[in-house]
Amino acid sequence: MPVSVLDAFRLDGKTAFVTGGARGLGRVIAEALASAGARVAVSARDITQARDAADALTASTTSQTLALALDVTRKADVDDAFARLLDHFGGLDILVNNAGINIRGPIETLAEADWDLVIDTNLKGPWLCCRAAAETMKRQKSGRVINVSSMLGEISLPDRTPYASSKGGLTLMTKTLALEWAPFGINVNALCPGPFATEINTPLMNDPAARASMESNVPLKRWGDPVELGPAAVFLASQASSYMTGATLFIDGGYTAR
Repeated sequence: MPVSVLDAFRLDGKTAFVTGGARGLGRVIAEALASAGARVAVSARDITQARDAADALTASTTSQTLALALDVTRKADVDDAFARLLDHFGGLDILVNNAGINIRGPIETLAEADWDLVIDTNLKGPWLCCRAAAETMKRQKSGRVINVSSMLGEISLPDRTPYASSKGGLTLMTKTLALEWAPFGINVNALCPGPFATEINTPLMNDPAARASMESNVPLKRWGDPVELGPAAVFLASQASSYMTGATLFIDGGYTAR
């Protein structure tokens, strides 16, 4: 029978894993997926933060949740987290690679360690997580992978060499995996936020000149509210986007349209 429009967005019976899901945009995405009916695992480096987020999700949505401690830059951590998730829920349908960091500054002032940390977190981390999810999703011949990239994976700004490089790489990794996994019924897409009012952008928001400059370059003339990202994540995780793979979905107030 044909699926109704509203039913196409439901995630009942699905299991989702949101890395970095304890705060910021990851927390919003996790709540949106849980509200649509998914069982949701959230991870953070600090297990207390992950547990607090999971408990709050269960309280607000009644969905089953799981808290996981995870440093996405460490293969042993990734393998352990996926083993725990599969043991607890018995499967994985949706992977959201959200964990990420940003270290800003002119290239000559950034340390090599700054570059390594951003690249390892934002690019190597999703690669390790996709690698860990591959066997399960290929075996079941279905799955949704959402890589949280950025508008800076398409355009750039000064003082962002590590971040923009990592997100540009993540966008192209998305396209590559979409081609690689299409025969297995796995959809891989990138969600590309613009300037959202989140913790990672606090330094810019607290700088009046930087804040005014950013807002002047956004056609909608404002920062995004994190809750505006949730519905887009549900769309990419659901049957509603079944004929969409290898795509980059920009939620940026029109920034990249200029």
